Amino acid sequence: MSERDPSAIYIGRKPVMNYVLAVVTQLNQGYDSCTLKARGRSISTAVDVAEIVRRRFMKDIVDVEKIEIGTEELAEEGNRTRSVSTMEITLIKKK
Repeated sequence: MSERDPSAIYIGRKPVMNYVLAVVTQLNQGYDSCTLKARGRSISTAVDVAEIVRRRFMKDIVDVEKIEIGTEELAEEGNRTRSVSTMEITLIKKK
């Protein structure tokens, strides 16, 4: 089992503003970057979080460093696998 990245925020079903607060808090605590990780239907929430942080809360302070997309294979009942889209958005403080 891999260790969790301390600067990663895993996006799920909570309201968007909960994740925005988590990103702002993390960047204000001294982290230089923050990675939003999402898969499936949570991808749109991750994009919303990144845009709200970048355009409203930390304007001229935070920028998008990189965006990675991919696919994960998830095991289901009956020996089947299901492909789920993934996205990682890395936000970084401007120097």
